[in-house]
Amino acid sequence: MNSKITLLNQYWTDIYFHLHYPHKEKISHQVVRILQLVDKQEETGINEIAAHIQVSHNTASEHAKRMIEKGYIVKGRDPLDERKVILNLTNLGDEVLHKNTSLDVDKLEQVLNQLDEDEKKLVEQALKILSERAKQCI
Repeated sequence: MNSKITLLNQYWTDIYFHLHYPHKEKISHQVVRILQLVDKQEETGINEIAAHIQVSHNTASEHAKRMIEKGYIVKGRDPLDERKVILNLTNLGDEVLHKNTSLDVDKLEQVLNQLDEDEKKLVEQALKILSERAKQCI
């Protein structure tokens, strides 16, 4: 593997390891992936979940049902096609997603406060570029 890619992956895992929120909820990796999908992709339904986590439609439907029961997501209808079910995050689902995928804002603030203004701009620009290019992948 390319050494720069290995190095970037190491930096990313170091950042997440040291700055993530403590995990309090017992939540599976698949549930986190589904929450991310519902958050990042518009008009997510059961078919999109099944394709994203590579499971059958029935299995994806069961995951969604349990997540609805836990209050993480809600079902709605596509306004253009009433037959189509669209899933959306609830406030609780958004909070659970944030706590399981984002950096702890207090820890991140401590680190950023150690940087000068040029370093802060450099970090922001680099992450913005990576984010924009990542959204073009697939």
